[in-house]
Amino acid sequence: KLLFWSFNRLQEIKPYYPFRDASSPGVLVNFLHRKIEKGFGKSLISYVSKERLPIVSTFYIPALVADYHHVSEVYCVICDSDINRIWVAKDPKKSKIKYFVPCIHAYNRLLSYGVVEKQLFLTGFPLPKENIGGENSPITKKVLARRLINLDPQKKFLPSHKASIKQGLGKYFVFGAKPKPITLTFVVGGAGAQSNIGIELLKSLKHKILDNKISVCIVVGTHLGLKDQFSIFIEELGLKKRLGKNLTILAELTKKDYFAKFNEQLNTTDVLWTKPSELSFYSGLGIPIIMAPPLGAQEYWNRKWLFEIGAGSDQEDPAYVSEWLFEKLNDGRLARKAWSGFLNAPR
Repeated sequence: KLLFWSFNRLQEIKPYYPFRDASSPGVLVNFLHRKIEKGFGKSLISYVSKERLPIVSTFYIPALVADYHHVSEVYCVICDSDINRIWVAKDPKKSKIKYFVPCIHAYNRLLSYGVVEKQLFLTGFPLPKENIGGENSPITKKVLARRLINLDPQKKFLPSHKASIKQGLGKYFVFGAKPKPITLTFVVGGAGAQSNIGIELLKSLKHKILDNKISVCIVVGTHLGLKDQFSIFIEELGLKKRLGKNLTILAELTKKDYFAKFNEQLNTTDVLWTKPSELSFYSGLGIPIIMAPPLGAQEYWNRKWLFEIGAGSDQEDPAYVSEWLFEKLNDGRLARKAWSGFLNAPR
């Protein structure tokens, strides 16, 4: 805990206002720069130089190492709504890193860190092609049209927004379609540290699952030990017969397979429950986000951003999710957040 606290303090993101010059390197930037000077990460450069490859990185260290060694093409993809000064070179004016930036908030933050504006590209969040479908986002619109129907079974939101939704989704939206039970996808965060939330939500939703009032997917990624733990608990809870039906555990041996399956799962997800990590940008698909407690400085800022665009809300007590989730469903709040995310999260 002390190590995490110390690391998190070093990555702390300063208040956004007043907008000011924040290009001066701090302790962490200078420390990393000295490490790079002494050869940290040089093996990566040896490989890249041999193959004459550009570097595209979603993490700052490979990009900074490559930039220090004068790799000609270095691209850094930002996956959060705000970032620490560590993402930028010690001398930003000399850096050649090109940044793909998801939102204007992060764009302006990088400007304050001294990045030359011509090296910033406002791209929106890097959403998977499996969930977008190409130009004009046909898959996103088709899936969202179905999701909105499911998220507003009592017609509290859709009637008053019918015209704008029809304009945004076109032929895919059929007002009056019959809603189906929602699918809740819970992503176990913190490398398993938040598995207790999954346990509590399964307890609370037990009878809803047994009565086919909801489908639940527990996502554990490549943590197969967590899959075993949840499998045992599901059996103890008396829900084993629902596995493979309206209760699933998403786990894969490799990250490549996991990412593919997760993208597939998103196309059947109505509500995403996760800490406000980089998964926050899936709000751009029109998926309402229920936020587990944030872990780390950037997640606090992602949480703030989700609130600002109207796409997310904090979790209530997981022990009573069978009450508060269905209240949000029946009064149209989840549908409203889905539509707000689709409209306001850049993609």
